[in-house]
This record gives sequence, structure tokens and C-alpha cells, in this order.
Amino acid sequence: MAVAIRLSRGGAKKRPYYRIVVSDSRSSRDGKYLEQIGTYNPMLPKDSGERVKLDEDRARHWLSVGAQPSDRVHRFLDAAGILERAPKNNPKKGEPGEAAKERAEEKAAKAAEAEEAAKAAEEEASTENDATGSVKTEETADAVADAVETSDGETAEDKAAIAEEVAEGGPPNEQADDTATEEKAE
Repeated sequence: MAVAIRLSRGGAKKRPYYRIVVSDSRSSRDGKYLEQIGTYNPMLPKDSGERVKLDEDRARHWLSVGAQPSDRVHRFLDAAGILERAPKNNPKKGEPGEAAKERAEEKAAKAAEAEEAAKAAEEEASTENDATGSVKTEETADAVADAVETSDGETAEDKAAIAEEVAEGGPPNEQADDTATEEKAE
């Protein structure tokens, strides 16, 4: 006969109370048992001494006869110093899922692009300042960094091109062109 040391549930609905029992492994969870060797009340705080009560002498006896503890009872026996339990390790448990990995990769790629754009804008500004002999201030560096960090869909290169057009006199105003054409037609 295979003997197991396991928990047998009792108590009301949503108020569990367990007996630590020695039983035939083929009997039902709450069925017949050979001996009760302790109790477990999960409703009590974890640091309470009344949470797990265990008759250590009887537990040692049944282990010496060959009884196999369930995982939870094995934890109790380890805490009591009766039977050592090797800790289990599941390294994949804390690993993020596929979607989270994809989001992290996209975020890293966007951050790298923004950083490259900021460096390029700073280099352009420094070469222009060197050519004109002007000195770059911290305020202009902050303005360039703010322009690069915006997320309105335009890249830093697009913004730099627009800034150059504005500095050279700006792009032609389409609305003004339309009005001028209408006036000439009249």
C-alpha cells in the first residue's frame, strides 16, 4: 500500500481548514485516512504559530516507513526541519511575453532614432555656428532637443529641412499665390 502525507480539506465555503493526514494514496482527498498528524489554517497570518501545527514525532515515523509527502506538506516539513526540500526554479516564469518583447524593441528603436537625430541636429548647428562665427547658447540647444523629441510623425530630418527653408526666406505661401492669381484674373 502506497502511503501519502497530504492535506484533507474541511471548513466552510471560502473558509478552508486543512488536516495534515497520513492516508492511502488511492483514497479520496477528504476520505478515509490512517492518522491525523497536524492541522493547517490558511486563514491565519503567515507569522502566526497556530497556522501550522504538526506532530513531528509521528511525521518522522511515517517518513521512516516510506510515506511520501505532497508538495505543500513537504514545505511544512522543511519549515519544521524534519525533511529538507530542494528549492524549485522556473526561470521562464518572470520572462515577458511576445507582445511585451515587441513593444520593448519598438520603444528602443524609437529612442535610438531620436538620439541619432538629436546628435545630427547638434552637429549641423555647430557647423553652421562655426561657419558664421556665432556662439551656440544653451537655449538653442534645448530648442533643438525639444524639436527632435516631438512625436507628431515628422522626423528630425524633415524638421531640419523646414527650418532651413524658413531661414532662407520660407516656402512660398500657397494661399497668397492663389489670391494673387485671382486678383490678376479680375
